[in-house]
Amino acid sequence: MYTNKILLPIFLFSCFSAISQISFGDSNKINDNWKFNLQDISDAKNVSFDDSKWQQVNVPHDWSVKGQLSPTLASCTGYLPGGIAWYRKSITIPQSKSGEKVYLYFEGVYNRSEVFINGHSLGKRPNGYISFAYDATGFVKYGSENIISVRVDHSQSADSRWYSGSGIYRNVWLVYANPVHIAQWGVYAYPEVKKGNGILNVEVEVENSSKEKTSLTIINELFSQDRKSVAKSSSKVEVAANQKGKIAAKINVKNPQLWDLDNPNLYELKTTVLQNGKEIDKTVTQTGFRTFTFDPNNGFALNGKWMKMKGVCLHHDAGVLGSAVPREVWKTRLKTLKEIGVNAIRTSHNPQAPDFYELCDELGLLVLNEAYDEWEFPKRKWLQGWNYGTPGFEGSFDIFADWAERDLEDFVRRDRNHLSVFAWSIGNEVDYPNDPYSHPVLDKGTNGFGQAAYGGYKKDAPDAMRLGAIAKRLVAAVKKYDKSRPATAGLAGVAMSNETEYPGALDITGYNYTESKYQEDHKKYPQRVIYGSENTHNIEPWLAVKNNKHIFGQFLWTGIDYLGESGRWPSRGFYSGLVDFAGVIKPRGYFRQSLWSDKPMAYLGTYPLTNEKDISKDAWAIWNYETGQKIRVVCYTNAAKARLELNGKVVGDTKSYDEKTGIIYWDIPFVSGKLEVVGLDKSDKEVTHYAIKTTNQPVELVIDNKDITISRDKGVAKIMVQVKDQNGLPVMLSDNEVKCTISGPGTLLGLEAGNNSDMTDYTDNVQRVFHGHIAAYIQANGEAQPIKIKFTSQWLKPDEVTINVK
Repeated sequence: MYTNKILLPIFLFSCFSAISQISFGDSNKINDNWKFNLQDISDAKNVSFDDSKWQQVNVPHDWSVKGQLSPTLASCTGYLPGGIAWYRKSITIPQSKSGEKVYLYFEGVYNRSEVFINGHSLGKRPNGYISFAYDATGFVKYGSENIISVRVDHSQSADSRWYSGSGIYRNVWLVYANPVHIAQWGVYAYPEVKKGNGILNVEVEVENSSKEKTSLTIINELFSQDRKSVAKSSSKVEVAANQKGKIAAKINVKNPQLWDLDNPNLYELKTTVLQNGKEIDKTVTQTGFRTFTFDPNNGFALNGKWMKMKGVCLHHDAGVLGSAVPREVWKTRLKTLKEIGVNAIRTSHNPQAPDFYELCDELGLLVLNEAYDEWEFPKRKWLQGWNYGTPGFEGSFDIFADWAERDLEDFVRRDRNHLSVFAWSIGNEVDYPNDPYSHPVLDKGTNGFGQAAYGGYKKDAPDAMRLGAIAKRLVAAVKKYDKSRPATAGLAGVAMSNETEYPGALDITGYNYTESKYQEDHKKYPQRVIYGSENTHNIEPWLAVKNNKHIFGQFLWTGIDYLGESGRWPSRGFYSGLVDFAGVIKPRGYFRQSLWSDKPMAYLGTYPLTNEKDISKDAWAIWNYETGQKIRVVCYTNAAKARLELNGKVVGDTKSYDEKTGIIYWDIPFVSGKLEVVGLDKSDKEVTHYAIKTTNQPVELVIDNKDITISRDKGVAKIMVQVKDQNGLPVMLSDNEVKCTISGPGTLLGLEAGNNSDMTDYTDNVQRVFHGHIAAYIQANGEAQPIKIKFTSQWLKPDEVTINVK
């Protein structure tokens, strides 16, 4: 049984958040006023280079999503371009204090980046998902202009199975620090819990880049949510010149308030470094108290309570915004998923931005944090449509030998202080049968393979027996910096991997689309902790979790529609999400809510009856058909029973919830009006209801929320617009073209309707609605002045809103 009880730190959502992320010094965002050119210009690193004609951009910036969609480009990355580009920024760095250090910290650059300052190379980082920092001190011109130049090489544009984006797509920070300071990601807090009391174990690593040995005092103080000090420790350490030192402390906490999914209680750990009694560095880490247990027979327990993880896989893009996703957008998306009943996220298949983890900590969502989709050999990358045509083989495999452990160690060190993270995944489907690894067991048929096997055993392909040794190396890299969480992976070819040492290297084992092996492998490997790391939306995979206590959860593919892994043109991306590109819940999202939510709910969807056996999970809330047309009406509900009413009269007898399908349905002839389902408990008492109505022609645009306030510091507002008829009903069938105009200090980041097959430009100010809605993303430009937004469409009454900016 893999059991661990933990109290894990998370980062602050305050002025300290920047400091906590890198964990030392004085951090300042330098996102504004970069110059950008989508060309490879060798002289662009030089201080004297003339960039006056380059485009001015702010980062985070994703150039791919702003490119032209084209069927000549790769479907795997959403028919959008890559390339090689340069960024340049001029910045004046004040005269430093004696010996002060200057660092540049990048949250993520996709990919194969090289950073220069004043023409000097600071280093290269090929992995586009890993955060990194460089010491720029030796090349800085204090009190005068400095030129930061960044070369980004995404010329292998089809190097991913999904949309990656291109460029400096996350925040950039300039960090000032004393020569003696806390090391990068140098604070690590983890707990023990005994008899309701907590012990917060804190490790602090300090770096002395001076020429003298130094004696330091390190103070760790813990604060409750009401900002009261609850515990404090003081430690002393001597650190030799140009060396690192470490202290370990224990902070005892009586009866701590636990972090859980409904009450994500948080504490703050303030770490201060004193030299000769003077403060020289500090950082604040947000932390909380919780326990978790993994057991091969009982699954997973949070704070001692056995539960099921109701998870989804998420990629890192957001439709028209590409991979440069503002924090506010992620917060809205995660809250929507939690409303559906989601309680866990898998970061498929790479680290997300720091904001993402902070939000999961804040909202109460568990995170399966994943690092790789590819190891030492390339996978197929579909170029003409998902699973169609001849694949390509660009990828990240070429950097694996030199960077795998280092990237993984940095991944763990950056994110180990997030309470939401419950496990580290070292890979996804690297054991995909014959893509690339093979094994003689593949000649025994497809039993136990949830993925295509691409034929039988191929003796010339890489030997699957290599997987075990690589997994052991990667797990060791994880454990080097965090022993408090289990290591895992998502296995695509469980039957093949079971012939190797790969599953045995893991603490908990993810099965992708292989529910048929749950019982068999539980008996064969009784100490293995098993869960569904990737699953379809069908009810059967969920029942395999719900009805087997040894399976602790599942992660649906996918939570939100994402760019890339597209079908044949026209297709922007993969369309299996519970939520669409615009953040709107789809019918299958309501179906999942009926399975996962504890709150009473019901939903009605319809479609013309063409096949008696068809019981769809994608029935839209539409009640507009030809009179007398036979319509199937489906209800997704967690009520015990439901009945159907049309214009106040019962047209569908009361039916009990169907445990096998999760769907109640009726077949009725269409009559216009109000169609309503009434959810009942076992004693026939009404507990929920849901209605849809026949709509008329669209007459107006309506903004759903007009009370909007954002920060002038690049705050982002998401404005939802709905097409409605004269009765104020949403017209789901409308596809009107909408124009967005802005007055005031704001920028339109893009319009997103959620239509997967609309291949027009999403970054301009004109777009067609989809299912009657469209979202606009507006960003403040730094001034505390109102921004007026107006939406117009030919023949429709316009609507407008004023965004308050503070």
